[in-house]
Amino acid sequence: MSRSLDAQNRLQQLEAIIGAPAEHLGLTELLTETLRRLRDAMAVDTATVLRYQANGRQLVATAAAGIEEEVHQGVRVPVGSGFAGRVALERAPVILDHVDESTVVNSLLWERGLRSMLGVPMVAGNELVGVLHVGSVVPRQFGEPEVATMQLLADRLAMAIQVEALEENRTATMALQRSLLPSSLPEVPGLDFGARYVPGAETGLGGDWYDLFSLPGDRLGVVMGDVSGHGLDAAVIMGRLRSALRAYALDCESPAEVLAKLDRKANHFEHGAMATVAYGIIGPAREALTLSLAGHLPPVLALPGEAGRLVEVPPDPPIGLTIGEPERRTTVIDLPPESVLVLYTDGLVERRDRPVDVGMRQLAEAVRAGEPERVCAQVMATMIGHRAAQDDVALLALRRVPAGS
Repeated sequence: MSRSLDAQNRLQQLEAIIGAPAEHLGLTELLTETLRRLRDAMAVDTATVLRYQANGRQLVATAAAGIEEEVHQGVRVPVGSGFAGRVALERAPVILDHVDESTVVNSLLWERGLRSMLGVPMVAGNELVGVLHVGSVVPRQFGEPEVATMQLLADRLAMAIQVEALEENRTATMALQRSLLPSSLPEVPGLDFGARYVPGAETGLGGDWYDLFSLPGDRLGVVMGDVSGHGLDAAVIMGRLRSALRAYALDCESPAEVLAKLDRKANHFEHGAMATVAYGIIGPAREALTLSLAGHLPPVLALPGEAGRLVEVPPDPPIGLTIGEPERRTTVIDLPPESVLVLYTDGLVERRDRPVDVGMRQLAEAVRAGEPERVCAQVMATMIGHRAAQDDVALLALRRVPAGS
């Protein structure tokens, strides 16, 4: 019965701390208000939330009540260092009864005279979200009830932060993706275009992209790429690769040389990233596409009155996974008048219940020469239909328009 009463009291204290937050409060304001209530309820002098940043393996002060300078000064604590770093590393509560430079990384805490501290990990599922800690300027014994209350609160706050972070990630990814994909397809004499981009229903926005840009000598650069992974990280890498490819395209005549430079760049600056890329150049006569594939799937070509077919283009290694400098090759694809060439990412043809080459053959059968937007509509109807795509889909169709049309 005693344990039951203790648990009930902890829940009542937790509800008093969390309270009924105002709907208009953002996450930072909500955290700050909750920390003020926690400080009052536990009769401590400071309460702080530090969020975990996985890319730097460090904790960053996000909200505080009592020593707000932690946030204002951007306090950062490496995981494994000092008090908060130990809480994060061990993912277990830590109690300090001696606060100085030997136990705490953040000098603000001992400079303010804190004598006792309690910290607990903030974990959602199996993911470390951050650390919640409180401190007192008078010596204090933190017991099991305080630890249990803090851990319950930390779990609640971790869930709130994770939900907000997912929404922030999705919003930022959408904004970045929209800024990088062409807002409208260019008007190029001798060519018509159609395109689609659809985020995966299961994976969300990711690193798929297509690009069309003019080059000196009335040439046109054509790109289809797919960065592994999803979310904001993949979109950011996609943006960097897209910009680098455009820059290299201005200096290199050969698509293979452009992809070789892009590969070196990715291996040096984007450790662990991988992308497949198709890059080609259409000359001023619009009669052919000179194409190089870095691990990407081959395009589909459809001639007037004929079924589409997969173009035989040798696939070279993907971007970012090579050792040394592998040979990269180019293939010239003839573009007869009224022909249609379709480039795509694997989300269009790959399914869990069938080999990818089955989807590629189905795509080829679905492509017929015609107005590019109609080609895209027919392809999406055939390949996606009424079922949401599992993975991102990027699709680009280009048609050679006869002179005088």
